[in-house]
Amino acid sequence: MALRAKLPVLLFAAAMSGCAVQPALPSAKILLLGEVHDNPLGHQQRFADLQKRVEAGWRPAIVMEQFDRGNQAALTQALASCVDAQCVIHAAGGNRWEWPYYEPVITLALRHRLPLLAGNVSRAEAAMVMKHGFAAVLGADTVAAFRLDEPLPVDLFEGQRHAIEIGHCGKLPLGMAQGMVRAQVARDVWMAKMLQNNASSGGAVLLAGNGHVRKDLGVPRWLVLTTAPSRFQVHAYTEKGGADNATGYDVIHTVAVHPRPDPCLAFATPSAASKAPNPKE
Repeated sequence: MALRAKLPVLLFAAAMSGCAVQPALPSAKILLLGEVHDNPLGHQQRFADLQKRVEAGWRPAIVMEQFDRGNQAALTQALASCVDAQCVIHAAGGNRWEWPYYEPVITLALRHRLPLLAGNVSRAEAAMVMKHGFAAVLGADTVAAFRLDEPLPVDLFEGQRHAIEIGHCGKLPLGMAQGMVRAQVARDVWMAKMLQNNASSGGAVLLAGNGHVRKDLGVPRWLVLTTAPSRFQVHAYTEKGGADNATGYDVIHTVAVHPRPDPCLAFATPSAASKAPNPKE
């Protein structure tokens, strides 16, 4: 989730990065590009890298965590009728994200007629998964295809549980972790399905938090059930000194730390733990 502080409109010029990406078409059919949600330099660098690839001729479908899947019809209609990014955001966005960070990507999609696909389950759907399980939201076919009718692998469950507890500053109420792991898995599975279903022609790219694109725990963990690992590549856009797992990504781009208040201050009461996750997640 993005911070709600008012942000300046970003000038998406090229930013310095710890790892350079060549302005060429990707060898992989699918790219997963992470983010620290509130870091403007990371957004600048990622957009510059994606723009170079598109201007070189790549025409991927763009799957975005920032759009809830229930808004896909509105998003598709907006792409057909809108002339600018703000129109698309007004039609299908919502208030959970700092949209100035994402306007350049949406503008790029409009200019080159790239599909935009809603990659997230809504909060209401996540709550249903927590209470009733995966089939309540994802359906029987998806549950079977991604083996969600089996117990989650121990390493994945424990890794996700640990990441969620760290992201909530150790303030997660007792008993919530298991359900929140299921909700996180539901998001990752849906993103994996969107990438799988839309990569056959021009390829596909996912824009999501670094936690979602981790190879050991996130979307790639589910994508390998249906897609050869050679067909996708994972990039993290992280901050200097960040705690991101270097083995969880194929390429790590490093930018300066964005000044922010201590995110753990948001967890003044136990009830806040389910509402204000760390912006780095």
